[in-house]
Amino acid sequence: MEIEKKYLVKNIPFDLKNYKKSYIEQGYINRTPVIRVRKQDNNLILTVKGSGHLSREEFELNLSNEEFNNLWTKIQKKPIVKTRYFIPIENNLIAELDIYESDLKGLKTVEVEFNNINDADNFKAPKWFGDDITYNKKFKNNNLYYDGI
Repeated sequence: MEIEKKYLVKNIPFDLKNYKKSYIEQGYINRTPVIRVRKQDNNLILTVKGSGHLSREEFELNLSNEEFNNLWTKIQKKPIVKTRYFIPIENNLIAELDIYESDLKGLKTVEVEFNNINDADNFKAPKWFGDDITYNKKFKNNNLYYDGI
């Protein structure tokens, strides 16, 4: 089960080169259920996500190069490209800051994953986080992929 909140980013008040980062390319094969193929650095992953916003089922499977390349041919649009920064915040949480490139250049979002819904409901976002878009389906990555901003 994945429990996460998602925000737009107002500003980034620190130097990102001080944080661990990953380069991500991802495409989608299906909307319902969401089926995503992702290359994150050297990791190749197939993900299936259930419906929901704050909380939803998620299944991930590591892929071989051959499996990934075969599935990658099934995506029908230009992939989402982004750099993800891993930024420690209060309560031992990690803010995953995504800075999008290509067709989504200029978009910056941040997600925080939680162990339970109570922790998510009581979360106080840092000042650099912007609007809470957890329940705005427009900003789900699969909808950004199919529909753009």
